[in-house]
Amino acid sequence: MACPDDEPKEFCGVIGIYGHPEAAEMAYLGLYALQHRGQEGCGIVSSDGRRFTKHLGQGLVNDVFSKPETISALRGSMAIGHNRYSTTGSDQLINIQPIVVNSKDGPLALGHNGNIVNTRSLHESLEQDGAIFQTTTDSEIIVHLIAKSRSAGLVERVKEALNTVRGAFSLVLLTADKLIVARDPHGFRPLALGRLKEASVVASETCAFDLIGADYIRDVEPGELIVFDADGMRSEQLEGAVRRSSCIFEFIYFSRPDSRIFGECVDKTRRKFGKRLYEEHPADADIVISVPDSSNTAALGFSLRSGLKFEFGLIRNHYIGRTFIQPQQAIRNFSAKVKYNPVAGVLSGRRVVVVEDSIVRGTTLRTLSQFIRKAGATEVHIRVSSPPIRHPCFYGMDFPTREELIASTRSVEEIRQFLGVDSLGYLSMEGMLASAPGTGKDYCTACFDGSYRVPIDDVTEKCHFDNTMGMP
Repeated sequence: MACPDDEPKEFCGVIGIYGHPEAAEMAYLGLYALQHRGQEGCGIVSSDGRRFTKHLGQGLVNDVFSKPETISALRGSMAIGHNRYSTTGSDQLINIQPIVVNSKDGPLALGHNGNIVNTRSLHESLEQDGAIFQTTTDSEIIVHLIAKSRSAGLVERVKEALNTVRGAFSLVLLTADKLIVARDPHGFRPLALGRLKEASVVASETCAFDLIGADYIRDVEPGELIVFDADGMRSEQLEGAVRRSSCIFEFIYFSRPDSRIFGECVDKTRRKFGKRLYEEHPADADIVISVPDSSNTAALGFSLRSGLKFEFGLIRNHYIGRTFIQPQQAIRNFSAKVKYNPVAGVLSGRRVVVVEDSIVRGTTLRTLSQFIRKAGATEVHIRVSSPPIRHPCFYGMDFPTREELIASTRSVEEIRQFLGVDSLGYLSMEGMLASAPGTGKDYCTACFDGSYRVPIDDVTEKCHFDNTMGMP
């Protein structure tokens, strides 16, 4: 039985290494650090300057690369790696990245974090021109566009392909002798640039740099394409100067708190969310707890500003695999129980503030609230360190359809009643943006307000959640 998850998911994490004698091993360690960005499959492709070696598989990094000889077989001083979350209907081995093809420029491998929103029209056009698709991912669109381009030189063909697609992409692309990385002009998804002695590194988050001992230099800028080869590093710009639209949800939930994304520290921002949340929605309570682990930092911020003691009232089981066996005897709320367990000694006889980073369907939080009451809490107050999620995302997050998002059809009071709690408070849009680094205009908030920065194809919107390009 698959474990149902009432949490948002992001599709991928990527890493690229150029100029390191143990490039594949560095990519492997980087994928470990980025495991939270994708847990259903991963892969590494390396190059020794002439040919590729690769290893891809379903499962966690430790499962796919369980044997030392697997890593040692990935030869060369260049490598890219990819962790994947699939969407519905797309959890197949053929969809594990990096995608590897033989092109007129030689072997080419590609890893992509994001989502292309004009997939359907591009797919139909490429098929009419004779393209044959091997996967059901939108990432393969980019490969076909590169192959189709008549521009002179591989780099120009990559630029033409990326100027054709719309949506979100943080991209690592490997050839026999080059590493090419790029970020979409809006900068939806993060991509950081680092240095490891003489080697260059890029990764979705800087926590990957910390593990391998690399230094953070800067972000790959929105719309920037960087080439690493024997001539060094050079930067080029994609077409279209557009409004920067970094995904605010990276700060709220996705990224690790020890990472720096969009040039800013995640931990610091989440603490600000929690502090502002208390200012907007104080609670007369005894303790503050989090729904571990993603809301820990916001709960600390709430605790610091309120003066209420922070406690560990829920313990999370970190050893749940992608699937588990449902016991034959029916156990009420088994899926939630296998993931969380309340600490009765902390909760009994206390008025409890539960800080959560977001509410998607609300089913898990409703069950947790019941657990907390059963453990003896006299009151349960939910505080959420983001606004209500009312709209699906088409730029690289796996939210349910709009009808499944609890806040799209219910008021805050109706959600409170559904959760069965004494009070409920969400961080306001104004409070969130005021707490985030920079200015509010720098962030995409479409999942909260429906303001999509890049137009969405009608047919793409209808088939988005299986992401299968022509398979309704």
